[in-house]
Amino acid sequence: MGTTYVNVTIRNPAEPHRSWTGKFMVDTGAFDSLVPRECLETIGLKPRGSRDYFLADGNSITLEATVAEIEFEGVIVGGTIAYGPEGTEPLLGVTALESGGFEIDPRNERLKRLPGVMMKRKHARREAA
Repeated sequence: MGTTYVNVTIRNPAEPHRSWTGKFMVDTGAFDSLVPRECLETIGLKPRGSRDYFLADGNSITLEATVAEIEFEGVIVGGTIAYGPEGTEPLLGVTALESGGFEIDPRNERLKRLPGVMMKRKHARREAA
């Protein structure tokens, strides 16, 4: 079983004609997606804050983050994207993956569409008698 990659387009929601497309490694251990800073700046995205992240080696790092449209496999979702250093390999995080209704098929190294996206059903209100 290997690594799964997918082509992803990051789009500036304020200016949808501005986008960047790249090959992303799907990382179910990452909550948010990660894109090199220069790619996000090219399409006019600006940091909206910062977040603390824990790395696989146990260290922590603080990265600036923004919100953008994330398009892959014909689906568009909104998501948080961390600003990676120059040359960083783009990562598609589990939040975008699950929001789009996908899971990884590790044996075939591809994404598999789920039959639906999970949502908790509200309890029906009782009607007044």
